[in-house]
Amino acid sequence: MKVLVVGAGPTGLTAATELARQGADVTLIEKRSTASNFSRAVGILPSSMRVFERFGAADAVRGEAIAFSDIAFYHEADLLLRLPLNFDERSRIWGLAQDRTESHIADAFVRYGGSIHYGAALETFRQDESCVTAQIEGKGENKFDYIIGADGVRSVVRQTLGIPFDGFELDEDWSIADVDVEDWPEPSSFKGYLLPGGHVCIVVPLEAARFRVIASRPDALSHLPVPMNITNIRRAGDFRIAIRQVPRYSEGRVFLAGDAAHCHSPAGGRGMNLGISDAAELAERMIKGTLDPYSESRHAAGQHVIAFSERGRTTLLNKSAMKRKTLRGAMRVLNRVDWLKPRAAHQFLNG
Repeated sequence: MKVLVVGAGPTGLTAATELARQGADVTLIEKRSTASNFSRAVGILPSSMRVFERFGAADAVRGEAIAFSDIAFYHEADLLLRLPLNFDERSRIWGLAQDRTESHIADAFVRYGGSIHYGAALETFRQDESCVTAQIEGKGENKFDYIIGADGVRSVVRQTLGIPFDGFELDEDWSIADVDVEDWPEPSSFKGYLLPGGHVCIVVPLEAARFRVIASRPDALSHLPVPMNITNIRRAGDFRIAIRQVPRYSEGRVFLAGDAAHCHSPAGGRGMNLGISDAAELAERMIKGTLDPYSESRHAAGQHVIAFSERGRTTLLNKSAMKRKTLRGAMRVLNRVDWLKPRAAHQFLNG
């Protein structure tokens, strides 16, 4: 079986590695000229670690990542709720910059005989009942049994298929900063600060002294309600959130996965993990020859995650002062009921 995987982000790398592990002939192409040093996603859920275990990347990820000790919510600087994440492996979240996660998956792909073709953009393709013929920059025409489009929100694969990417974009600008920090208290804690006016600022551990700061307003660092001793700003910028999903994940011999099929808010940290799950299921179905249910299965999973992330976003960023006060009260109550905390943590992890 010959498979072309388009896009060497976490989704494409996972699909390629799982297929190569199980004996498929995989060509992995990436239009960038080199591996990315850009980190969008940071949180690795237990579902993704189980996939990494299959192809031998989990130990390397664990060796570099930060295991989150807890999730803590604050009203500005005052603690509302702390949910420990050390109950069992099902409740373990790891923090690691996306480019480092990609590097560990890529290493596994190479161990299975794979190689990443950088600077090789997919130009176009056509398909019939027997194969897909792809035109690849610098490589001419090549025939494959299947194509996997893991080429992001501006997916050439999706656009070539003519599959719509319906949804909407939020009006407000969000912002992000990756920073090196000295003496940050509780450095393994995932912290969310509820701010006036229904805004939020989040601090996520990435390495021993490296953190991701995200805010629902421009200039993330200016909205931290507590002091942070920043020694270096690696990257900072603003972004817009879009909530979109394709109506179908496949057409003939061509399949979509990851951001090519869905995008949503970062609430809950599901984006990269959802793409990894797409890729793992698709690879398994290709090997077993059970591809027909893929689109329905992953569309349902995507709908579930989008609904979960939207509930989280609209709850935390509610513009009603009364509803924000009620949320803070509920968090304070939960913080006093220890036996409920494992259940709440599992709900956060599993939606």
